[in-house]
Amino acid sequence: MLKDITSFVTGSVRLALRGNRWYFAWIGFLGLLVLWGVTAWMQQVSEGLIATNMRDQVSWAFYIGNFTFLVGVAAAAVMLVIPAYIYNWKPIKEIAIFGELLAVSAIIMSMLFVLVDVGRPDRVWHLMPIIGSLNLPTSLLGWDVLVLNLYLILNLVIVLHLLFTGYHERPYNHRFVVPLLLLSIPAAVGIHTVTAFVYAGTAARPFWNSAILAPRFLASAFCSGPAILLILFQILRRTTSIEIKDEAISKIAELMAYAMFLNLFLFGAEIFREYYSNTHHLIHTQYLYSGVDGHTALVPFAWASLICSVIAFLLFLFPATRRNLVTLNLGCLLIYAGVYIEKGLALVIPGMTPDTLGEFYEYVPTLSEVRVGAGIFAIGFLVFTVLCKIAIPILQEPEDRVAGAA
Repeated sequence: MLKDITSFVTGSVRLALRGNRWYFAWIGFLGLLVLWGVTAWMQQVSEGLIATNMRDQVSWAFYIGNFTFLVGVAAAAVMLVIPAYIYNWKPIKEIAIFGELLAVSAIIMSMLFVLVDVGRPDRVWHLMPIIGSLNLPTSLLGWDVLVLNLYLILNLVIVLHLLFTGYHERPYNHRFVVPLLLLSIPAAVGIHTVTAFVYAGTAARPFWNSAILAPRFLASAFCSGPAILLILFQILRRTTSIEIKDEAISKIAELMAYAMFLNLFLFGAEIFREYYSNTHHLIHTQYLYSGVDGHTALVPFAWASLICSVIAFLLFLFPATRRNLVTLNLGCLLIYAGVYIEKGLALVIPGMTPDTLGEFYEYVPTLSEVRVGAGIFAIGFLVFTVLCKIAIPILQEPEDRVAGAA
C-alpha cells in the first residue's frame, strides 16, 4: 500500500510538472499574481486594516463579498453529483469529478478571503478545534468554520480516492465513495445555508434579515458554479481526448435555467416586500437601486447585475440558445458577472450603508485590496489547474495517459 501511495504521489508530481509552453506561461502568470497579492497582504498585516478602505461604518466589504460568492461556487458541485449519483446518469457521471475539483479550489479561496479579512491573522488559531474555541453551538461564525472545513476534507478525500484508484487503473470503492458523495449533497447545502444565516442572524442589519436569504444564496450558487464548469468542459473537449457529451452540457445548462428562474423569483419577492411595506428599512434597498441623497456609488453595479442575470436567464431558457455555443458561453459569462456582483457589492455594502447611526460611508476597495483579491484568485486557479493537470491524464484512455505523462 505504501508503495502504491508513493507511486501515486511521485506520478502526480510528474504530471503537474510537465506541459507545453502555454501551460507554463499560465502557471507563471498565476505565480506573479500570487506574489503581487502576497506583498500587498504583508503590507496590510504591517499597517493594519487601515491599509484597506474598510472602516467602522463598513467593516465587511470586498473580502467578505468574495468569500460569500466562492462558498456558493463550492456548493454548486451538487449540480453534477445529483444527476451523476442519485440518478446514475452516465454522461455527467463521467465528468462529475471536475465539480469536486472546483469545490476544493473554491473552498480554499473562500477560507483565504476570511484569513486576509482578519485584522490579527496571528490569532486565527482561536478558530481551530481543540486548541482554540469556536463557541459552539451559539456562534454562527463557529458553525461556518466547522462546515467549511468538513466540506473541504470531504471533497479532498473523494478526489484523492478517485485519482488514486484511477492512477493505478483500479475501480474505485463504491461502498466508500458513494456514501461520501451523497453526504456531500447536504454538506454543500449546509455550507451556504450557514453562511446565509451569518448574515440573516445579524439583527442590527435589517437589509439581511430575510427568511429567504438562504434559498436565494443556494439558487444563485447553482447558477455561477456550473457556468465555470460549462466553459471548462468545452476547453477540455478541444484540448483532450476526454469525452464530454453534448447531452451533459445541455442538461447542466437546463438545470441552470431552473436555478436562474428561482433566483430571479426570490429576488422579486424580496423587492416586493421591501417596497410594498415601505418601512424605514427600505433605505438600504433604495441606496442600492436608486441612491439616497446623492449617494449612488452602487446603483450602476446593482442594475448591471440584474440586467446580466435577466439576459442570461433568457439565453438559457430557450433550448436553441442554450445549445448554441456562442450564446451558451455568453450566458455563462453574464450569469457569472451577475451573481458575482449580487453576492459581493450588492449584498455586503448595502447591508452596512447607511450604518446604525444613519451615516453614509461609500466604500470603494483600495488597490491593496484588489491586489490581495487577485492573489487569492490566482491561488485558487493554480490549485484547480494543477488538479486538472493530474486528473485529465488519469481519466483519459491508457494510450492517452502515457502520452500525457510523456
